[in-house]
Amino acid sequence: MSVSALILRLDQAERRVCLFANAISRRAVCRGLFQKVSRLGDGIFWYSLIASMPLILGEAGWMVGACMVIAGTCGLIIYKVIKRTLVRERPFIGLIGIECAMPPLDRYSLPSGHTLHAVLLSTIAINYAPVLAFLLVPFTLMVAVSRVVLGLHYPTDVIAGAVLGAAIAQVFI
Repeated sequence: MSVSALILRLDQAERRVCLFANAISRRAVCRGLFQKVSRLGDGIFWYSLIASMPLILGEAGWMVGACMVIAGTCGLIIYKVIKRTLVRERPFIGLIGIECAMPPLDRYSLPSGHTLHAVLLSTIAINYAPVLAFLLVPFTLMVAVSRVVLGLHYPTDVIAGAVLGAAIAQVFI
């Protein structure tokens, strides 16, 4: 199989995943759930987690919280540079049949900043407070899935965000 044929097959598979996932958002209960998860992933959940690190870890939590703020800022800078460079339109713009179930925070989709920060901050928090994994792993997965369900990202945007988030976290743990 040629490279172009492989890329075409991957693109078609990604489109099918987008259509399937986005169909979930047409159910009001599902749409509401994923919208709430996505809104929490905008920052409020992460700010609350950072602020609670001293309560969870004691004195060491101040340093971990500061580390999370610095890592999150680095993630934001990297994310913005990549988005401005790659300028990949969101699925609801480029694919027929994809409904935008929530207004995007910006125009382009690659990488998913929500997923990048969810993986980045969860990885750091779990490294220092493993007990948080029971909460952070499911929430991080829900944030990632929400982005595709809501028609805001392609699966590869979410994968790229997760990989970047994990890579940046490794620098800070």
